[in-house]
Amino acid sequence: MSDVTYQAENIQVLEGLEAVRKRPGMYIGSTGPAGLHHLVYEVVDNSVDEAMAGHCSTIQVTILPDGRCRVVDDGRGIPVDEHPKYPGKSAAEIVMTVLHAGGKFGGGGYKVSGGLHGVGVSVVNALSTHVELQIDRDGKRWKQEFRDGGQPEGSITEEGNSPDSRTGTTVTFAPDPTIFDSTEFRSQTLLERFQMMAFLNAGLKIVFLDERATSPVEAEFQYDGGIRDFVRHLNDAKDPLFEDVGYLAAAEEGDEVEIAFQWNTGYQLDGIHSFANGISTIEGGMHEEGFKTALTSTVNRYARAKNLLKEKEDNLQGDDIREGLTAIVSVRLQEPQFEGQTKAKLGNTSMRSLVQKATNDALTDWLEEHPKEAKRTIGKAIDARRARLAAQKAKNTIRKSALAGAGLPGKLTDCSSGDPAETELYIVEGDSAGGSAKDARDPRTMAILPIRGKILNVERLGGRLEKMFQNTEVQALISAIGAGVGEGNFDAEKMRYHKVILLCDADVDGSHIRTLLLTFFWRQMKELVLAGHVYIAQPPLYSTKAGNDTVYLKDDAAKSAFLSDRPNHKSEFQRLKGLGEMDAEELWDTTMNPETRTLLQVTVDEASIADNIFSVLMGEHVESRKGFIQNNAHDVRFLDI
Repeated sequence: MSDVTYQAENIQVLEGLEAVRKRPGMYIGSTGPAGLHHLVYEVVDNSVDEAMAGHCSTIQVTILPDGRCRVVDDGRGIPVDEHPKYPGKSAAEIVMTVLHAGGKFGGGGYKVSGGLHGVGVSVVNALSTHVELQIDRDGKRWKQEFRDGGQPEGSITEEGNSPDSRTGTTVTFAPDPTIFDSTEFRSQTLLERFQMMAFLNAGLKIVFLDERATSPVEAEFQYDGGIRDFVRHLNDAKDPLFEDVGYLAAAEEGDEVEIAFQWNTGYQLDGIHSFANGISTIEGGMHEEGFKTALTSTVNRYARAKNLLKEKEDNLQGDDIREGLTAIVSVRLQEPQFEGQTKAKLGNTSMRSLVQKATNDALTDWLEEHPKEAKRTIGKAIDARRARLAAQKAKNTIRKSALAGAGLPGKLTDCSSGDPAETELYIVEGDSAGGSAKDARDPRTMAILPIRGKILNVERLGGRLEKMFQNTEVQALISAIGAGVGEGNFDAEKMRYHKVILLCDADVDGSHIRTLLLTFFWRQMKELVLAGHVYIAQPPLYSTKAGNDTVYLKDDAAKSAFLSDRPNHKSEFQRLKGLGEMDAEELWDTTMNPETRTLLQVTVDEASIADNIFSVLMGEHVESRKGFIQNNAHDVRFLDI
């Protein structure tokens, strides 16, 4: 028996912010880019709470030249008087140093709060090397600094009068490089989030400045139309079915709902984006459920009353009505209950009945007041039903051929392991690359599916989805993955592989094929993407000799970094051929070996942003696509699209 004692003194109690530093992932999700940017959102969320309470009109976020982040608002300013439970300490210091302290935990400071979903500014303090807090309140300016993971440097001190009777809070922080993989903020990530926040809070102005010399950026977001402008923005790269954006709002016992909606000529079913207290509920929940139920019943009731549906015809299904619909469902509630693996699903049943009742009442009025728009919408839904039945027939053909013994697609070289958690499906561009990948792979865990040419662009399927299901390459993808296809029909439990890896050439054609595949997965197997099962292989662009070793370099940035480390490097750089021209050993060494390969996981922070990007990049609107590429040309994520 071990002589190691296990007594009370062996139980480690992590107090206060020390616990955050010990297990940062528990509080901010990760120590990668998502966690780093989460720090900014935590501070900004506090300012947004002030705006939701009616006390803040402008938030300014600045990335300073030295890389620190500063958030300034014109709210009421955090209280600076002594906290009744902590003698000798100000309320502001408690907010900065005690987990879950603040004005939103039953103290009456806020009616509703986005921060309830978050972890508080104290966690930002814990994970920073230096934080400066400045408060303007009651005509006075107060300051306090914190260092080394949230330790206060003395008490809060009065600095004099506030200039121009200003009120508000300023937080400046430097993320701790010993905690985060990188402390470099990415402007585009922040801009996307701030634009969404401005849409969700009508009239709120959010100003963003990046003062770093390498990437100066200045942007301002303010939308007096709120979520109506959000819908217009999302439909900008599509063709709206009519000009009007419908809007409804309702409140009950302190909880509020507002919904904006507009149909477009597209065929997507994933255009409903829901939020609770400003937080994206990417997995939906009770508010979204209430809206969908009321939408289906109200449209059918109207269609029957106006004889737009024949007496013998079945009711329109929810999918028929939602095809081409873009809608924002935003609710604010006092006690939100978040569920699901990522805490991104709203569980309050009371919100379902509030949204359902509000939609029933207001949508009935809207349809009556907009007969032309209503007729077009129902005509589109009837067309959608016709196409759905045709697509179902084509889908059944795939299913029947599998049941009849056709089974997995003939081009698939499967792996021997039956455990999806350890298996990988490589979708390889071209038969010759597929042959190399087949020879290179680990046959126990790696399956290979070569696809020839470019699959259908599902974003532009004028003939609707039956064309997609009749496409040989799409049929092969659906059969190989094995979990079904389409909203409500994809079952993650039946996935045959937990890693789906796109292996395409590092050229323009390869990038286009990769984007077509990503569009297909996002539109038809969204859960595959949201659960993080889709990856992009990173075949290198260059090879060179370093002594007797061959070194492979992913891209021009890697080549530059290599040269800066070895300024006297004499060997030439060989630009690598396409995948099909690599032999099996080279493909394994550079791209497939789990010990040395680089895989880029496809992740989505905000479904509405992803929806808009796919619509712009793969839709019909050339001008939108051109503008997007010009605006993002400097951004590594979009360089090859």
